[in-house]
This record gives sequence, structure tokens and C-alpha cells, in this order.
Amino acid sequence: MSLTLLNFHGLRNLLPVDMAPSPRINVISGANGSGKTSLLEGIHILGMGRSFRTRQLKHAIQADEPHMTLYGRLTGDPEVTLGVRRLRAQRELELRLRGDKNARLAALVEAMPLQLINPDAFRLLEGSPAGRREFLDWGVFHVKHDFLGIWKRTRRAVKHRNALLRRGRIDPQEMAVWEHELAIWGDQMDELRRAWFSGFLPVFEETLKVLLPLPGLSLHYARGWDKERSLAAVLHDSRATDQQMGFTQQGPQRADLRIKINKQPAIEVLSRGQQKLVVSALKLAQGRFLERTAQRHCIYLIDDLPAELDEQNRHQFCALLEDMQCQAFITSVEPSALSSTWRSDTSVKMFHVKHTDQGLGRLSDQPLELTSQSGRA
Repeated sequence: MSLTLLNFHGLRNLLPVDMAPSPRINVISGANGSGKTSLLEGIHILGMGRSFRTRQLKHAIQADEPHMTLYGRLTGDPEVTLGVRRLRAQRELELRLRGDKNARLAALVEAMPLQLINPDAFRLLEGSPAGRREFLDWGVFHVKHDFLGIWKRTRRAVKHRNALLRRGRIDPQEMAVWEHELAIWGDQMDELRRAWFSGFLPVFEETLKVLLPLPGLSLHYARGWDKERSLAAVLHDSRATDQQMGFTQQGPQRADLRIKINKQPAIEVLSRGQQKLVVSALKLAQGRFLERTAQRHCIYLIDDLPAELDEQNRHQFCALLEDMQCQAFITSVEPSALSSTWRSDTSVKMFHVKHTDQGLGRLSDQPLELTSQSGRA
């Protein structure tokens, strides 16, 4: 699965984009502020319904434009069309999938699996558990079809229990109802997460070994409550302390992925370059596991790949991307940093974003020719 066409209008500082990407590697170069990351952002919004740069999509709409329209076409039989439209004066997104004007966001996300590798990806190591839960649940969502319904029911139960905790006086019968709901769906969520993790872990270890052998590194799944006790018992026994805090302190909403090296948090041991490779291994392993379990390819958005990586590690990273046969959109300030990286049999397209007199970014093709002997441009 890959994007064959992208049409963007009204996206940040970019002039209208009409792009026919390579099914494999797409390198987008340009000066800082030219719009390279905005292009990745547009693909992210198209596939996820949200930006990785702002929580309010109105800020992604170009100044003086009344709306932003994003359109894409995916390979398939028949081809899959996707569309996202956001009016400046309207909060709700208009979504289209395969011509359906009433498409749901979950269907859009499922249609085009995306993984983003950018500076924010370091939060998988240094950030709060929420980011790692999102990473975990993305993987489960794409391989376990009943996960979304269970996730929604679990979230609803947590929300109602928290509301009761904040009332001041707890009705035991009403509390018991929502604790029972949370225990049922929370246990099921844990089972799906645990099953996903058991399959994902060896793929991650295999991927990390290619990028950066770290024998002491370990990845563990923590379910979010005492592993020796049932969730029902934990919820019942923690009512008093939870009421003092005003929220449910244990449960599936507190799950985490713990990344350590010789029992120390990885973030405290690894260099910045090593951190990027570990995070990249996590992200690339998502795509590899998805392919093995669901026979679907992930599309990768990689912002400033050369940053923090020396030439050897860049080559290793790119070689793994080539072996995965996935589609990737990669930004770089200097196109020369990646031009000699690819094998001669890899489909590579080079694009350049440059400022115009209007201060907007214009995207242009820069075809890359590869020699059969060295793979150099």
C-alpha cells in the first residue's frame, strides 16, 4: 500500500501541492522554513485527522485562506481515495473515504497506517506514559479488530468512575456498577495489549539489532495495576485513596512500555544519536509487525533523518527502509546527505521546496538518477 497522488490546498506556507510520489522513497529537501515539515504534516492530517505540530487545526490553515483541503489516493483494487477538509470557521473536520462523505475517523486511520519519526518521537523515551500508550494502542488497533470498541468502553467506565470520585460522597452501588464495567473491559484490553506485545517484542529486538546492537536494552509491558491482584479487587480497595486524589490511580489507562538498559531508564544512559535509533527501531518495528500479522504496509513520515546520525547509521537506517519495501517521505535540509544512500534498484524521487516571491513554498520534482554499480547519485 502506498500513496500515488497527493493534492493539498491551503496548508500552512505551501502553494497548492500536486504530487505523484514514488511508491518507495521520497526525499523532500529545502531550506529551513520552506515548508518541508508542512508537507509531512499534511500527510499526517490526511491519515490521522490531526496534526503533530498543533492541537488546533485552524493554525495549519494558510493565512487568508478560508479552508484547508487535503486529498490522497492509495494503491488498491480499487484504489482508495481519502479526503480531509477543515474550514477556518468550523471546528469539525469533513472526512471522505472511498467517496463516503460520512466517513469515521477510525476508518480513515485504519485505511492508511502511518508512523512518524521526528524530534517529538523522542518522547517515547523521555516523555510521559501517555505517549507510549498511544504507540502501544496504535499497534493493537491495527492488528486486533475488536480493540477499538473495548478501548471506548474502558475509557467510558474510567470517565464515569472519576466523576463519581469527585462528587464528594460516593454511592457504593453506583460505584460498583462502573467498577464492574471497568474491570470487565479493562481485563479484555489488557489481554489484547499483552497478545500484541508478545508478538511485537521479538520484531523490535530484531529491528534494533540491525540499527544499533544494545544487548542490555529491555522493553517491558506494564498493564497499569498490581500484577498480583485482579483489577476488580484493586478498584474496590483503592476507593478511599482514589477519592482523595480525585481520579482512578490504577487500571488500563495507566499502562506503559518501559525501556531500560541494565535496569536503568534508557533515557539516562543513551546518547542523543542512540536514542534516535532506539525510537526509530520502535517505529520501524511497528510497520514490520503490521506487515507480518496483517499483510499491510505502513507509510513512514521521517522529519530530518540525517539529524543526530552519522553517515554509517544513516546508511544502516536507509538500508532497513529499503528492505521493508515500504513507502517513506523523508525531509532533509541538504539533499546530498541522502543522495548517495540508496541502492540502484530502489525507486527514489527527489523533491525540492523553495520560497517564492510571495513567501510561500513551492514543491518541484528533482529526479534522481542512480548508477547500477554504487547506487550513488
